[in-house]
Amino acid sequence: MREVTATVLENVRIAEDIYSLTFMTEEEIEVRAGQFCMIGILGMPLRRPIAVCKAEGERITVCYRLKGAGTKSLAANYKQGEKLSVLLPLGNGFFVRDEEKRIAIVGGGVGIFPLISVIRAYQKDKFIASYMGFRNKDALCMQYEMSRSNLLKIASDDGSVGFRGTAVQAFMEDYEKIKPDVVLSCGPVPMLRALKKAMAGKGIPVYVSLEERMGCGIGACLVCVCDLTNGQHARVCKDGPVFDAFGTDF
Repeated sequence: MREVTATVLENVRIAEDIYSLTFMTEEEIEVRAGQFCMIGILGMPLRRPIAVCKAEGERITVCYRLKGAGTKSLAANYKQGEKLSVLLPLGNGFFVRDEEKRIAIVGGGVGIFPLISVIRAYQKDKFIASYMGFRNKDALCMQYEMSRSNLLKIASDDGSVGFRGTAVQAFMEDYEKIKPDVVLSCGPVPMLRALKKAMAGKGIPVYVSLEERMGCGIGACLVCVCDLTNGQHARVCKDGPVFDAFGTDF
């Protein structure tokens, strides 16, 4: 993990309330699929945790949703040429074993963005089937990146684009055909719970990236603690954000 001063290259709206921010660091930084960064925003006492979507040497892209004062300030005030204070890379990220040749990816909402990094990391060596859920067609974005998958199915809550329903429903409809060796997921907790329930008893590993409020991003403040099924606790920022779905109580 390093604290770097980065230069904003682009900060643009790509969908309804969704922005893509690309910045340049002074040196190449290796970021593993599923890791995140903490971005400092002037006037805000705490940094904002945002998943890394693409890491290409010194060029890093993150995507975020306008939600609170911090992200709204980030969208409004950080244009091309502005400087950012960034902590990265943070967290454990996703890891796919050599013997896991077929990956199913299930994402929803802003949870699709860390999964883009997974597609980019493993597209050359693995078969990737991606199931990505959006509220509606106005929320749809990153189609080009998602299309790097061998199989891509888009789902929307209202059926305005792709499969009508959730990404989990679309995935389970194809499960027997896909026969994945591992399932990787990120999205809202109700979606993760539905996936965990649907995959229970199938004997396939399922790893989820949890979205939690964070204070420090390095494991010191304990704001993001989650419960494990063995009765212990873990810090999402330091011990995660990626966990074994069946070992985590969410």
